[in-house]
Amino acid sequence: MGKRDTDAAGAEGPVQFSVDRNSPVPLYFQLSQQLEAAIENGRLAPGSLLGNEIELAGRLGLSRPTVRQAIQSLVDKGLLVRRRGIGTQVVHSQVKRPLELSSLYDDLEAAGQKPATRVLLNTTTAADAQVAAALGIAEGAEVALVERLRLTHGEPVAHLRNHLPAGLLKLETAELEETGLYRLMRAAGITLHSARQAVGARAASAEEAARLEEPEGAPLLTMQRTTFDDTGRAVEFGSHVYRASRYAFEFQLLVRP
Repeated sequence: MGKRDTDAAGAEGPVQFSVDRNSPVPLYFQLSQQLEAAIENGRLAPGSLLGNEIELAGRLGLSRPTVRQAIQSLVDKGLLVRRRGIGTQVVHSQVKRPLELSSLYDDLEAAGQKPATRVLLNTTTAADAQVAAALGIAEGAEVALVERLRLTHGEPVAHLRNHLPAGLLKLETAELEETGLYRLMRAAGITLHSARQAVGARAASAEEAARLEEPEGAPLLTMQRTTFDDTGRAVEFGSHVYRASRYAFEFQLLVRP
C-alpha cells in the first residue's frame, strides 16, 4: 500500500496531508513533520482545529496510537493543544530567527507573525557598569532606556530591554508601539553596521514567568547584543529574554577552508 491522503481545515481551505507506507521514515514522524510545516507556513493558523484522533486516523488509514504519537510530539513542542470538548487545536508556530543583524520586529513581520509591541518603560537613567562598558561611556552617564514586550498573535514572545546613548534619537512611545527600534534608528539616519552578541539560557523567575505567560522555572533563551554604526560607535546595548517554547535561534555553520 502506498500513499494515503487526508486534509485538515486551514485558514484558507483544506490542508492536505499524506503518508507513504513504503518510506523508511516512521508514519507518525511523516505526519508530525507535515503538520509542523503547515503550522509554520501559516496554512494552519492559530485556532485551527485538526479534529479528533479517531477521525484523522480513519482518513489516513493509520492506527490511533500512530496519530496520537504524531500529535503528542507537536503538543510537546507547544504547537498544538488538546482542549476538552473542542479537540486538538493549533496554538502557534515557533519563531525561528537567523543569527544576523536584524531586529526581532522585522524578523517576525517577514515570517508573517504579525508582531505587536507593548512599551513597558521609556525613560532615561544612569548607566551602570555593564551598560557603560558596552556603550563605551562613563559609568553614571545618562542613557535612554526602553523596555518592551513583543507579542505575536496576542501572545508574548520576548521581553526586550535596550539602552542607547543619550541624544542619539528621540524615542516616542507611540512610534515604539508601531514599529521596531532598528527601523526608527535607520529612519534617523543611523547606519547599523555590526554587532557583538552572546546567546544563553536560564530558568524563568516568577516575575519573568508572569510577564511571558510561562510557568515559573520554564526555560528561557537570553541574548545580549551591542550594536555599532558605520563609524564604529556603539549605538545600542540590548538585553533580551525569549520564551524557549516560542522562539529559537538558527545558525549556519561553515567549514573553514
